[in-house]
Amino acid sequence: MISPEEAKCLLERLGASKRLIKHADLVLEAGQEILLLLEELNVEIDEPLALTGMALHDVGKIAHPNELRESGNLHESAGQKLLLEQGVSEKIARFCISHAQYQEMSVSLEELLVALADKLWKGKREPELELRVIDEVAARLQKDRWAVFEQLDTGFEAVAASGDRRLARSTL
Repeated sequence: MISPEEAKCLLERLGASKRLIKHADLVLEAGQEILLLLEELNVEIDEPLALTGMALHDVGKIAHPNELRESGNLHESAGQKLLLEQGVSEKIARFCISHAQYQEMSVSLEELLVALADKLWKGKREPELELRVIDEVAARLQKDRWAVFEQLDTGFEAVAASGDRRLARSTL
């Protein structure tokens, strides 16, 4: 499996723009904060997989650079195809699709965390997504939703609160 560090090298090797690499860094930054919250709760997670997904989820924007500035979803399938062509596993390539289509597909907690980091990095809260993460964590810990809700919700708010600072650092 490709590591998060190798993922960043792959982005560079594939010709990712400085803006796309910065986006990956900022999503990773928010993602690491989320992973710390889960670590505090002793939630078992494939952290390297989640971090690699965070780094590569938007790799398709190499082929569709306009989607760095405006909305669009062409980068999703393009990213998956690009990663598969590079010999990256289907499990990792799938993040290109699942980070945006988590509502329509069966996804792992790691995939939900990539989607969440991709929202929270810029300060955007997605209650439905956050509740799915909370419910998955509660299930893994064999606890009631409300037993983990406050800690995670407070943590998600803290990650989102830094969104303005991350957004300010996203412009090149």
